[in-house]
Amino acid sequence: MSNKAGQNSDSYFMKKTFSLAKRGAGNTSPNPQVGAVVVKNGEIVGQGYHKKYGGPHAEVFALEQAGSKAKDAVLYVNLEPCSHHGKTPPCVNKVIQAGVGRIVISNRDPNPLVDGGGIDKLKAAGIDVTLSVLEKSGRKLNEVYFTFITQKRPFVILKWAQSLDGRIATLKHDSSWISNEKSRKIVHELRKNVDAVLIGAGTVNHDNPQLTVRHVTGKQPLRLVLDRKLEINQDSQLLHDRFAEKTVIFTAENNPEKQCRLQSDGSRVIRFQPDRTGNINLNDVTGWLAAELHSSLLVEGGREVLTSFLQAGLADKIMVFIAPKLIGRGIEAVGDLGIRNMKDVFALRDAKIKNIAGDFLYEAYLSR
Repeated sequence: MSNKAGQNSDSYFMKKTFSLAKRGAGNTSPNPQVGAVVVKNGEIVGQGYHKKYGGPHAEVFALEQAGSKAKDAVLYVNLEPCSHHGKTPPCVNKVIQAGVGRIVISNRDPNPLVDGGGIDKLKAAGIDVTLSVLEKSGRKLNEVYFTFITQKRPFVILKWAQSLDGRIATLKHDSSWISNEKSRKIVHELRKNVDAVLIGAGTVNHDNPQLTVRHVTGKQPLRLVLDRKLEINQDSQLLHDRFAEKTVIFTAENNPEKQCRLQSDGSRVIRFQPDRTGNINLNDVTGWLAAELHSSLLVEGGREVLTSFLQAGLADKIMVFIAPKLIGRGIEAVGDLGIRNMKDVFALRDAKIKNIAGDFLYEAYLSR
């Protein structure tokens, strides 16, 4: 397992932890993605990553692989080792027992159960601690976890496919297909890595989607439907396929008889008290997800739902697939946000554009 020095720098080995951590994508929620590398005399002697929620943490795998070589070695880990009993014992104890001489950490853990406690224990044990190596990259890697812990809600991605002139469907609500096959495969990659996907009842009734992970291998997320008046078509695939038990309908309608019919094949109906306009308060939705330990949400439309998340200030990131097509009059991607002056617009940051076989994927973060 030789990765010799010459590249023996903290940044180099920290990047190794990032690569390892990403292997756990989609399986660790609500825990973070964490990788760990043990280095002795410039050579990697142990490595590991957090594979799944409830399983051993990255440090445990790395230190066990290193064995006796861990003594006086350097441990690289992208997130502060835990110092509390959760699903597993505290990792900080394992680090101290292994006799590690130095530990290099990218990010302090914002979880109040940790938040510097692990670092304090390591220092008290005489271990040299180096903090904030590639800190910004570490935060991006675990942007879902940081949002979930600090804001007590899931990290929310708004995703849609549109024509070059900003339409997500024709006036007849035909949207199959605006984006190309490679773009759609990326969407399935997205689905397998989030805890839940959400659409509105209008999109269900017009498109009868599956919202499943098909073009790639991975877990099936929860399928959520915003349905204020319980208007969803009762023959929809979401209610009767083999993933019916992963379908949750959020409503403000008090209709026990209809709720019972919708739940006949295993789906759930969750009723929230309507807000003053009679709509579902999206904070109730994200609060429910957080309480159920779901840390990421992919919002796939339609226009009213996308607009509502923006208006509520609950969108963290957008991913827009722009196809080289013109529709003209059609359904806009985003409706009226109530903005009348440029100073009030939704500013985007850290934008990236990628060519996907002719489509363009535009990714950016919301600044407000």
